[in-house]
Order: sequence, then C-alpha cells, then structure tokens
Amino acid sequence: MNGVSGRMGYRQHLVRSILAIREQGGVLLADGVTGVQVEPILVGRSEAKLAELAAKHGIEHYTTNLDEALADDRWQVYADFLVTKARAQAIRKAIAAGKAIYTEKPTAESFEEALELARLAIEAGIKNGVVHDKLYLPGLQKLKRLIDSGFFGRILSVRGEFGYWVFEGDWQPAQRPSWNYRAEDGGGIIVDMFPHWNYVLENLFGRVESVYARAVTEIPERVDERGHPYPATADDAAYAIFELEGGVIAQLNSSWTTRVNRDELVEFQVDGTLGSAVVGLFGCRIQPRNATPKPVWNPDLADAHDYAADWIESPGNAEFENGFKTQWEEFIRHVVEDAPNPYDLLAGARGVLLAEEGLRSSAEGRRIALPLVTLATDAASATDAAATVAASATDAAAAAPTETPELSGAR
Repeated sequence: MNGVSGRMGYRQHLVRSILAIREQGGVLLADGVTGVQVEPILVGRSEAKLAELAAKHGIEHYTTNLDEALADDRWQVYADFLVTKARAQAIRKAIAAGKAIYTEKPTAESFEEALELARLAIEAGIKNGVVHDKLYLPGLQKLKRLIDSGFFGRILSVRGEFGYWVFEGDWQPAQRPSWNYRAEDGGGIIVDMFPHWNYVLENLFGRVESVYARAVTEIPERVDERGHPYPATADDAAYAIFELEGGVIAQLNSSWTTRVNRDELVEFQVDGTLGSAVVGLFGCRIQPRNATPKPVWNPDLADAHDYAADWIESPGNAEFENGFKTQWEEFIRHVVEDAPNPYDLLAGARGVLLAEEGLRSSAEGRRIALPLVTLATDAASATDAAATVAASATDAAAAAPTETPELSGAR
C-alpha cells in the first residue's frame, strides 16, 4: 500500500478497507466457505510516519523502499494512493514486477499515459482495478436499482451539484491540500472530479459522447500549509454539459467555491418520462409520474406549496457497507478467483480522457466529441497505433462545429 500516510489512503483504504477486512477474517469467496485473509505492507517516504501507523494499527510490515517490496513474492497486489504525478512511474514498476494493480484515479497525468498503463497491464497479463467508489455509495446504489427496475421510463436528463467552500487558508486553514490548486502539481477540480463523473455516467446512464466545459479559477490566491501565499494556477470550479449515448443530457457543476444549500455535498436529479429521483451520498427521494403535482407559473403571487413534501424517501432494503471496502473485496475476489472486474485501467483511461478533453473544451470554448476507447487488438503501442473514432462520436462531430480528437492507441 503506497501512499497510506495521505488522507484518502489512510482513512478509506487502510483503516476502513484493508484493516476492516483483516479484522472480519478476510474475504469470503464464491463457494461461501473459503476465506482469503489480507496482510498489508505500508510503503512511503517517511519511515517515522510509517512506523507510527504500523504501531497504531498492529501492522508488522512497512518500508521506504518500493523496489524491495515489489521484488518480494509475499506481496501480490500493488495498491497506489500517491499524488497523480508520481502514480504512473510506480505502476509501471509494479507491472514489471508482475503484481496485480489497484489504484486511485486519475491513473495518469495524460490520456496517452493512462492508455499505455492499461496496455502494459494487459500485455503482462496483470489483473488490475481502479477505484470507482461513488458507484458503491448507498444513494447511487438505490439509484441503480431504480434504473434497473424501469422506474424512470425513458431517462431525459441528469443534473448534478457537487462542492463546498474550501477556505483560502488565510484566516482559516484550508480543508484540502494546497497542491489541489496548483496545475503544475497535478491540481484542479476537472482533473479531480471528471474521472468520477465519467464512471458514474457511463455505468448508470451511458457512455459520454461529448463534453462542453467551462473551467475557472475563482480564487486566484491561496495560503499553503506553512502560511505562505501562493498563486492558484488550477481551476477550482467547472461547469459542464455531457451528452450521453441514447440522448441523455447531463449537466454537472463541480466547485470548491460554493456554499452548500442542499441535503448533501453531492446531489443528482434524474428526470424521466415516468418519474424523477433526487439522490445524494445516502439519500434517495423519488416522485413518480402519477404523484407529480401540477405547478402553475404565476410571478404575481407567492407560492405556498411545499414542493419538498411531494417527494418520497426510497427505502434502502439492504445494508450498505463502506464503498471502498466493498470494492476492495470485489477486487480481491477478482485476483484470487477471477471474479468479474469491469473497473480496470482502461476504464481509468476513459476518465483521464474526459478530464483532458474537458480542459481542452474550456480552453477552446467549444464542444468536444469523445471516441469509443478500446485497446488495439494487436496491442500496438500507444505511440504508434492509429486512432479511429467510434461512429457515434463521428456522427456527433458532423452534427456540430466540433473536432474529434485523434487519440493514439484508441479505437
């Protein structure tokens, strides 16, 4: 586990996932009898921090030498929670060492590099997975159940609001690390959130076929952890429209410069011909067609109707565990008994592509069509394989003043 001293690596992956799995006795396999236990080795730059974490949680193994850990046959899975700039190099080493890969996203700094990692893993026969944690949230699992049941009829649109106010760091410390606001260090809300939006949209509603985005840096100067002012060079808010296969339109706002006036920090409204839902991290409220009120627009009179009361809370009807832990268990089953795993490095590359093209859309002020991304069947390298574009993206490009990017190694 490389990068466990960071907030996400420590809280979600080490404590709430791997250590929780270890404490419960491991992962139960498909036969319902066999269990597989996990044992972590902590990897990082600071031996003192690693020793402190190991002592706190009863972990025997830690090291500051990644190469030695990768050379040790005891460790079968390489898990990466590093900052994005350091990730690709470490994953390449792990692939060369024959380790299974499980990584946070974005998987690389560029689409070309992310696609190369996917190609290298496939060529080496390496099992690999990328964190898709939002899909395991109780709210989105309830939403998936509604979609599968046909509750919405034909889905028309998705609207999403994500974000909160991140303090500038002067009179109150910022609640996010300063590198998030420096483009040169891999920061920016598009790089951070568009890989999430890609897998949420494609797994619930359909593949993203085009993006129109506007990225802005609304707070131009912030104060870092040492109290030093610095110029914010990365975007801290992004407003985007995504066109999905099947004609669904998604509008998603992502912002670290907004104050929350909603039930949860992220909220999606899905509208369909037969019903609508408003979904957050945990909650899921629905309004079916036959229980929809009939508003009448009249700006001359105050509207006393309580529209919030027209929504029904959708029951869980299931027990939802921590989403990171659930996906870890699924990945361990994938490694041990080849259970299905759709959330691989190629899926991660699609998320990097959406972020890359979202930034290009903002810079060029236009809509960008996205290709269907697969690896060339002959495993040609990402630098010399010809790129072709899926018919859906080609049609979209023909219908609007949009250029389709040429993407090495994509089909």
